[in-house]
Amino acid sequence: MTVENTTIKSRIKNLLRSPSIKLRRSKAGNNKENLSNKVTLEKVLGITSAGNRALACDPRSGLVAYPAGCVVVLLNPKKNKQHHILNSSRKTITTVSFSPDGKYVVTGESGHMPAVRVWDVAERTQVAELHEHKYGVACVAFSPNSKYIISVGYQHDMIVNVWAWKKNVVIAANKVSSKVTAVSFSADSSYFVTAGNRHVKFWYLDHTKSSKVNATVPLLGRSGLLGELRNNFFSDVACGKGRKANSTFCITSSGLLCEFNDKRMLDKWVELRKNDSFAVSFTSGLRIQLSRLIVKLIKQHVTVLLSVMLTCTLDV
Repeated sequence: MTVENTTIKSRIKNLLRSPSIKLRRSKAGNNKENLSNKVTLEKVLGITSAGNRALACDPRSGLVAYPAGCVVVLLNPKKNKQHHILNSSRKTITTVSFSPDGKYVVTGESGHMPAVRVWDVAERTQVAELHEHKYGVACVAFSPNSKYIISVGYQHDMIVNVWAWKKNVVIAANKVSSKVTAVSFSADSSYFVTAGNRHVKFWYLDHTKSSKVNATVPLLGRSGLLGELRNNFFSDVACGKGRKANSTFCITSSGLLCEFNDKRMLDKWVELRKNDSFAVSFTSGLRIQLSRLIVKLIKQHVTVLLSVMLTCTLDV
């Protein structure tokens, strides 16, 4: 019995070593390699958006960016055509934002030691990879001059970073204890505002100090004076432009549109009679656009509809 087993094993080894078997293996390997070079992602159905920070629109081109797992979908709604950016780390993308000129898109991700990544929109290639967060990135934003990127970590991360992203360095940072869901830069890039659960905070950039010191400097933050609205969840924030450049506008999840003055005080607010408002943006002049993201499940596919709910003018 032992002799028979030995004979069978030796025959199998000889068979596997035969030239014909080796030729078949090499052909199979080449076919796999050729197939991987030919296969490209054609279309993505669905979205993995946890909030308004995972949807961005370039006002210059009209391009819409949103995440689907580890893929950033770049949608041209006029042509109904998609392009895709694949996150090489395979981590789930949590937030996206365009640069003011529309040339770049910045993404944040979740998972252990997540990165803030900057991508070239036209080439769909990565141009920067920034590491400082530990658990996840809640929101990101470019400064109006495109020199800086703000990244705010998850609540467990408890940190907000200001990146000189082309140099791959953090120029300023500080801790944040609240859950942050939105960030917006002022028109002159001198400060930015974060909003979240019972949280509106103004962060001021000292460009002279950060340029002289090579190390990361503490980021100066001052809380907004919320008054009787201190227990609200502020779902989005938008810094004013033009004549209202000194004002900051926030929207609460309960449907209150608020205006903060240049002293961080809650100056006025209006009830929108909408208890599911998620996003606010400021256009030129005094028009404030409010929108919500509607996600519907249709035949096991997720269809995303971004609808502007109303446009209103504050009494200013």
